[in-house]
Amino acid sequence: MRGVKIAPSILAADHADLKGEISRVEEAGADMIHVDVADGHFAPNISLGPDTVRAIRKVTRLPLDTHLMITNPEKFYEPFLSAGSDIITVHAEATSRSFLNKLSKEVHRKDKKLGLALKPSTSIPSWLGKETNPFDVILVLSVNPGFPGQSFMPSVLPKVRRVAKLANSRLMDVEVDGGVDLENASAIIEAGATVLVAGASIFRRGDVKSALQEMRAVAQRTIGEVPA
Repeated sequence: MRGVKIAPSILAADHADLKGEISRVEEAGADMIHVDVADGHFAPNISLGPDTVRAIRKVTRLPLDTHLMITNPEKFYEPFLSAGSDIITVHAEATSRSFLNKLSKEVHRKDKKLGLALKPSTSIPSWLGKETNPFDVILVLSVNPGFPGQSFMPSVLPKVRRVAKLANSRLMDVEVDGGVDLENASAIIEAGATVLVAGASIFRRGDVKSALQEMRAVAQRTIGEVPA
């Protein structure tokens, strides 16, 4: 089984000390920083923009995993790429296959990565495993998009397993985002996730470093227990 990456979501961080929060999770061994972008339309919240990504890029060497929970991503992805995002993830519900193929070419030409996100209620697209794969990441949302601190939906685990079967044959990461914590991390990894996005369970625990290190320990134990 592949290793598991941990991506703290700064949507749940203390935004009055964002530089410090990022420094703490970087020192604790985070693999990337997850940036949730909500537009108040696709997702019922307004969060972060390209200027935030640009500021974060200056204070960390970690990859920036930017999740665009927005309508019409074709109009807005480029500023996030230019600001320093390493991964751009767009929603299957918000765009077309033709745009995704076009975006894949542009993103990969810039040596960046492309992700496809699926809401909890969205089925895996039938075309995902039937053509040349333009994606590096499939993100399965385990809460409805928009706000940190929501409870994990166990009903998404069968979807994670199905996505993992597709991903293993195409070398894609399987990312799970929403309500990920110490209690459910093991089940998520056993289902096939290779990236855990964790917000409230890291940034709202009090001791950010300990919270991330505890999640890392759960991931390592789980990998050791799951047959290769």
